[in-house]
Amino acid sequence: MEFRIFNREVKTSKKELVKLSILLVLYILFLVWVKSWMGIIVIPFIIDCYTTRFIPWNWWKTSKNATVRKVMGWVDAIVFALVAVYFVHLYFFQNYVIPTSSLEKSLLVGDYLFVSKYNYGPRKPQTPLSMPLTQHTMPVIGGKSYIDAIQWDYERVPGLENIERGDIVVFNYPAGDVATNNPEVIDFHSLCYELGRQLNPDLTVEGKTIEEARAVYETYYNDGKQYIKERPNVFGEIVNRPVDRRENYVKRCVGLPGNTLEIKDKVIHIDGKPVEQPENVQFNYNVQLAQSIPESLRRSLDISKDDIAMLKHTGQLPLTYENYNKLKDNTKLVKEISIVDNDYTQGIYPLNGNTGWSVDNYGPVWIPKKGESIALTLDNIAVYERPIVDYEGNSLEVKNGKIFINGKESNSYTFKMDYYWMMGDNRHNSADSRCWGFVPEDHIVGKPLFIWLSLDKDRSWFDGKVRWERLFRCVESFK
Repeated sequence: MEFRIFNREVKTSKKELVKLSILLVLYILFLVWVKSWMGIIVIPFIIDCYTTRFIPWNWWKTSKNATVRKVMGWVDAIVFALVAVYFVHLYFFQNYVIPTSSLEKSLLVGDYLFVSKYNYGPRKPQTPLSMPLTQHTMPVIGGKSYIDAIQWDYERVPGLENIERGDIVVFNYPAGDVATNNPEVIDFHSLCYELGRQLNPDLTVEGKTIEEARAVYETYYNDGKQYIKERPNVFGEIVNRPVDRRENYVKRCVGLPGNTLEIKDKVIHIDGKPVEQPENVQFNYNVQLAQSIPESLRRSLDISKDDIAMLKHTGQLPLTYENYNKLKDNTKLVKEISIVDNDYTQGIYPLNGNTGWSVDNYGPVWIPKKGESIALTLDNIAVYERPIVDYEGNSLEVKNGKIFINGKESNSYTFKMDYYWMMGDNRHNSADSRCWGFVPEDHIVGKPLFIWLSLDKDRSWFDGKVRWERLFRCVESFK
């Protein structure tokens, strides 16, 4: 076909026009889906690529130099593949590997997950200037893989479903807004408070009013942060990360927006009613053995080498109810076994509160819901300060027993986002919402659909390293 555009003769085939039409329809449908009309500026370039060719897109194909044609052919293929993979990774799905045991025995260390972003709706890029397929650090060479000079507001494309209680969810680590470039420093905020306590051994919150206690916690945090800042060779440089550049975590959603959650003697209660535990929930047990656990039994119970090391070091072993009963009935192997009562209160959210809550007994706490308000008091301000300040961008002060938000005295606050409560199934060995609080909706990444690969780090390639029975198993089956 031949026609003229801007006094330029254009030649194209019917096949090219069909390709162009299909591509334009798909691209426009995509723009409608994501509601991103800025993408319209790309349409003239798509049309030019197939018809007018004002830009010499394929100049290298007519080069007389065979090397140029060969090299540019590879470059063209690689660039197309990278763009396609980046596009799919951004809006549709990504890979995620389970790095820790916090969800065992539901999801195991070494499980590779196919994570869908379209189930809950993909987020539009918040940090658009970033290296494709990296989270926050450049591979090999290190350093930031993104430039945060441009930050777009949070927007989410409509998804297929809402998060339900019991769903396993991938999300950005809420406490990762401040981090260091030292991978060993996982929770910056907790480290600040812990170092601050060590630096101020005579400073305590005991016997102090809530306002006085807040001043103590502020001293802990500031002194700890300064200690880290002065020792970059030990802790690394302090980094403030955008939401979508924070580390990815995976946990089970146990509380939805608007729920009141409480943990009583290890059992989660929602709105005053106990909820059924996941099938593979684990707790730590004090175990006294008559002899070492045989290798065959260890493997049949899926007890890892890390679990055995923990048993030798602490006398405790994480077990499901089923595995507990199997060991309890093995009187030749086990002398004594009893569940651990974990009353650990240090490092429990809120880190600047003095609630007395513990791992096994927590709350009650109301989970914020978009558009709903809560009355603010000195008793609960520590719980809701982080959502109000760090997630929703307000300033907050407590002076003379009164609460001030953005300089105005406030007795209540209306939340702008939905929040979720996430916990691991390995309840005594999971850093989760009990440690860092609510997960805002803008941190939600996606929903794991199935396990596409599972590797056991305790075994060799010729001794069952690949867990074949877990391949392509649906994550939904672990509810």
